[in-house]
Amino acid sequence: MQHAYDEHLAANRYFDRHFGAEAAKILPGEYYVSDAGMLLVTVLGSCVAACVRDVKAGIGGMNHFMLPDDGGRETVAASARYGSFAMEVLINHLMKLGARRNRLEAKVFGGGAVMASLTSSNVGQRNAEFVLNYLKTEKIPVVAKDLLDSYPRKVYYFPQTGRVLVKKLHRVHNETLFSRERDYKARLSQAPVAGDVELFI
Repeated sequence: MQHAYDEHLAANRYFDRHFGAEAAKILPGEYYVSDAGMLLVTVLGSCVAACVRDVKAGIGGMNHFMLPDDGGRETVAASARYGSFAMEVLINHLMKLGARRNRLEAKVFGGGAVMASLTSSNVGQRNAEFVLNYLKTEKIPVVAKDLLDSYPRKVYYFPQTGRVLVKKLHRVHNETLFSRERDYKARLSQAPVAGDVELFI
């Protein structure tokens, strides 16, 4: 399933002058993992990001995803497969780098009611509930979370140490975020449901 990793791996790398670190910017539908002292950055509206790391090995990663919304016609199970795929790709890649499932912890963010077109169908809330339920089922402890509410967030995650900084954003500068999430939502409605991912045990 190598293509599943490559297709969704964030390609936007840069040097963050403020933190003095190599960084990867995670866009909707992407994820990134690192076993070095990198910084992972994303901006969330209705989407959620799970930051998952092996607390002992210092290997961690972040994804950025949304459950598709087709006006309620879709079954919950079919919808959840998108979220499960986003979580499995992240966790499997961590394990490929040497992380152990019993040492994983998670921090989760996003799910804000920030776009009128998404607010009516509670997309942010569904995303937040999904990620918490998924992690509970997988027995991965959630050690920090900042979910729901009505504001977008910028999340800075340092996988090696587990440090997270969350910055609340004011709507006025967020047209880029909204257009990204709208485009991503449109792609989700057209894409076939992602299949199962081979698990690395």
